[in-house]
Amino acid sequence: MILPEKFSLSDYLNSSFPCECGKNHTTNLKDVEISSDALEKVPNYIIRYSHKKSLIICDKNTYKACGEKLKQILDKSGCTNSLYILSAEDVVPNEEALGELMVAIDRDTDLIIAVGTGSINDLCKFISFKMNIEYFIVGTAPSMDGFASEGSPLITNNMKTTYPTHTPQVIIGDLNILSTAPMEMITAGVGDTLGKYTCLVDWKIANIINGEYYCPVIVKMVETSLKKVVDNIKLVKTRDQNVIANIMEALILTGIAMSFAGYSRPASGSEHHLSHYWEMKFLFEGRKPVLHGTKVGIGAVASDYLYGILKNKKIDFDKARSAAKEFNFETWKSKVKEAYGYAAPGVIKLEKEVGKNNTEKRLARIESIQKHWDEIIKVINTLPQVSEIERMLSELGAPINPAQVGVDDKSVYDGIIYAKELRDRYTLFQLLWDLGIEDEMAEKAVRYFKSEQNYR
Repeated sequence: MILPEKFSLSDYLNSSFPCECGKNHTTNLKDVEISSDALEKVPNYIIRYSHKKSLIICDKNTYKACGEKLKQILDKSGCTNSLYILSAEDVVPNEEALGELMVAIDRDTDLIIAVGTGSINDLCKFISFKMNIEYFIVGTAPSMDGFASEGSPLITNNMKTTYPTHTPQVIIGDLNILSTAPMEMITAGVGDTLGKYTCLVDWKIANIINGEYYCPVIVKMVETSLKKVVDNIKLVKTRDQNVIANIMEALILTGIAMSFAGYSRPASGSEHHLSHYWEMKFLFEGRKPVLHGTKVGIGAVASDYLYGILKNKKIDFDKARSAAKEFNFETWKSKVKEAYGYAAPGVIKLEKEVGKNNTEKRLARIESIQKHWDEIIKVINTLPQVSEIERMLSELGAPINPAQVGVDDKSVYDGIIYAKELRDRYTLFQLLWDLGIEDEMAEKAVRYFKSEQNYR
């Protein structure tokens, strides 16, 4: 039995848990080492799992942060290894980077050690999965929740797509390194964690409307880790190692929750879809990317604000049905081409495969929404006030407004309308579309973010 309030991180490893949801929860993650000088223990884990030849992969920044030191430690220990530093200044997890790594890996490599966080983790996870070898991740910042997940979000064919992969065998979090990471990366980890408020509400509403699989135990796991971060949020800027450990553990535990669920639902909802949409826009425009967790934090502000408006809004369900019947695929397709540019073919292909905007499916959802509206409102009422999320981020010096990271009004508006097309996943944005109020709500969000009070 899983006891989220009592379990430590290690209690979730190397065990199988029959659950009340009907699933048997397990993760392939074997070990997590979060401690001071954890880097020194990497050779012990290599020996424990009988790896013969490892490849350390990092970028120019993570090489300086700890890649160089890790290489020295492995050399001194006698562990056979090699090192590869990715060539790009800002690594993008796309086909080009994947090809670069494939060329760099010797056929007799049996372990990849990823040194970094987001993009490096996603690339190494995907490559190691395809090559059927293990990988370790040495975190250089507590900045995102993908360390322990079984998916790799990559940009392929100009579209952000999450591919099924595997978990790392070992996660290393050296607190001497994590606590000295750039503060914006630490606050990005907090932003990614705060995004769990809205993603869990999205998940429960999807369960109510569509009967989607939902596990209260997994939800409690995520809520427990979220509370641990929020309770100590005022100490984040002190770089206290215990607080940094709490953030890192929360991010890893969320990844384990994703493994238990079998997909990213416990960690990713409307706030993540906004982040992914904005990331793609920046990429197409040749702009420097904004940290994933930073965008997720802003996305959580947007989603929480819209949920606050929605719960007090009188819904005209007959109007929603009329809007559903008036849907025109060709009109939608032309708008998607404008909103997604190079990525539009992938978005259109996804819709043709899953038909989430199909009129009959939409009408059935509207019936369900109307039937369960009071229950949906109760779920929305579990969210904190948007001002509370803004306060926590602002006190850390983290952005709370899209304009603060270079996202313009049109991208805010388009994100709320079209970010739902990235995934076949029911979230707030699909709910607004089903109700026929997506344009109105997107305009409200734009006006909200334009108001001066949101630049605290």
